[in-house]
Amino acid sequence: MIRFENVSKSFRVRGVQHLVIDQLNATLPTGDSLALLGRNGAGKSTLMQMISGSVRPDTGRIVSDGTISWTVGFSGSFHRELTAAQNVRFLARVYGVDTEELIDFVRDFADIGDHFFMPVKSYSSGMRARVSFGASMGIPFDTYLVDEATAVGDATFKAKSKAVFDDRMQRSSAILVSHDLGQIREMCNAAAVLEHGHLTYYHDVDEAIEVHKAMMNGTYEPPAPDTE
Repeated sequence: MIRFENVSKSFRVRGVQHLVIDQLNATLPTGDSLALLGRNGAGKSTLMQMISGSVRPDTGRIVSDGTISWTVGFSGSFHRELTAAQNVRFLARVYGVDTEELIDFVRDFADIGDHFFMPVKSYSSGMRARVSFGASMGIPFDTYLVDEATAVGDATFKAKSKAVFDDRMQRSSAILVSHDLGQIREMCNAAAVLEHGHLTYYHDVDEAIEVHKAMMNGTYEPPAPDTE
């Protein structure tokens, strides 16, 4: 369970305060593979970073009853001067998992050859995403935060990523951000749409996708308020 209690977040852009999350009160249940939908700039990445704890809300708090991964696909927590192997070794110590097992898993999963023992600053964005995804999937979390990471690589690597993700979802939850609606239908069993700082939860993924599409093309009409 992840609960938002009066959560707000804004940023100053070119001298103008831009509200991203507006007094959010919502609960995301345990056991879902949840798609997070919303137009570019809606605040999806910011919301994910607040859930992970890497960004603090301006007001309110986020409460969880389980462990949460960093945002997979975001490798900003990696030390650029260290190698992937050294970064993974550090993560193993922080999260209390077997160091050599995690290194072996990430090295095999990322499949970047000798680059695994070279500084992260020399990596392409795709290589960093591979290592980040592998490191996250190699550590048992109650909830995984995934930001476009499974879109990296060729068809073989995408299939490997999905297989690992599906295995983790047998015992964990996930919140996934992706522009690939086919991938969302394939990997998620629920969805939430972020629009104008507010989050709406949908048990039906297809319904959420249709709402998202309508918002993107400007044809969405919100339901009339219940007057009964």
